[in-house]
Amino acid sequence: MDAERTLILLKPDAVGEKFCGKVITRFENAGFKIVACKMMMLSPEILKEHYAHVADKPFYPEIESFMRQTPVLGMVIEGPNVVNVIRETLGATDSKKAAPGTIRAELGKDVMINVAHASDSAETAVKEIERFFRPEELFIY
Repeated sequence: MDAERTLILLKPDAVGEKFCGKVITRFENAGFKIVACKMMMLSPEILKEHYAHVADKPFYPEIESFMRQTPVLGMVIEGPNVVNVIRETLGATDSKKAAPGTIRAELGKDVMINVAHASDSAETAVKEIERFFRPEELFIY
């Protein structure tokens, strides 16, 4: 299978509780490579675009507030079937329902405080990567 890419945003809980390295190690140990990485403070505008599917919901302000607590660590990860494997490695979005041994089961707290955002499909990944990274920030090696 050809390599694909996915967007990962290590959320404020991962940054604030200092377990970004543990998460990155799991991705690298799975054989994937980081082709872009940067810390960034997310603006209300980019968050509304990124979370457009829930931006009109009453709970959205809580998401925006949480995602702006600290910088996030944005990464583009590359490898065969990376979208599916990363999502399996992370576990269910709701950390309380994540399978034992997954990142979210070990480090997450709930549906929002769940370590990381990961693209849900290869098609979505392309759009999300373009949202957070300029082409010259992606490296091929």
